[in-house]
Amino acid sequence: MTSETLPLFVLPMVLMPGEVQELRVFEPRYRQMLDDCVLDNKNFGLVMNDPFEPTNHWDGPRTHGCEAEILEHETKGSNHFLSIVGRRRFTVEEVIAPALPPFEHPSMEAVMPEEGMFPDLQTILEHIPESSLHQKLYISAKVRYHESSGPTNSTHQTMLRDVLNGVLNRIGAVLRIDEQVLDSWVAERVEHVIDEDPNSVFTVAALVLNGLESKQQVLASADEEEALAELMHQLSAVYEEE
Repeated sequence: MTSETLPLFVLPMVLMPGEVQELRVFEPRYRQMLDDCVLDNKNFGLVMNDPFEPTNHWDGPRTHGCEAEILEHETKGSNHFLSIVGRRRFTVEEVIAPALPPFEHPSMEAVMPEEGMFPDLQTILEHIPESSLHQKLYISAKVRYHESSGPTNSTHQTMLRDVLNGVLNRIGAVLRIDEQVLDSWVAERVEHVIDEDPNSVFTVAALVLNGLESKQQVLASADEEEALAELMHQLSAVYEEE
C-alpha cells in the first residue's frame, strides 16, 4: 500500500471511487487548499467529518476517505465550483491540524467575519502564530492508499446487476414510469455502471444507498469483496425497515 500526505476536504459527505460529485468552495481554508492543489496539479482527499474527534477545534476526519480528482473548475466571484471524481480509497494514519481554529473561536476575534464576508486570505495568514509549524488553514493527513484486489468476477457482477436492477425498478414503479421506457433505461444504466472494474461495487453503493453512515461503512471495507457484503447488509436493513 502506498502512502503520502494529502490535503483533506472534511464534510458531512461521502465520496465513492468512480462517483462524480459537485462542490462549491467558499471558505478561506478550502480556497487556500484549492490554490495549492491546482498549482501543484495535486488531488485532495474527501472525508466525512467526525465532530467527536476535533483537530484545532474543527471537526476532524473519519478514518476512511476517498481521493478526489478535479474534473472541472469554474470561478464565480469568491466562489469556486468543482466537478470531482472519486479515485483511490485511503485510510488516515496521522492527522495534521490546521494552523488556525474556526472564526468563532475566542482567539480569532480579531479576524471574525463581518456580515457574512470573510476577511482576505493574507489577513488571516498574518494571524497565524510564529510558533506554528506551517501556514496551512486546512486539515491534512498522512494517508495509506488501498490497493485494488483485482477485477470484479462474474458472480459479483451478477449480484451487483441484481441489486441495481431491483432498486432502479422500485424507483420506476414509484414514479409510474412506462414499463418499456423503464426497462430500456434500467438496462442501459446497469450496463454502463457494472463491469470488471473493481470500483463497480462502490459506484453501485453511491447510487443505491442514501444514508451517509451506510455509505461510509461500505467505503471503509477492507477490500471489494467485503464492500459487496457490506452493501448487501445495508440494503437488507433498509428493506426490513420498509
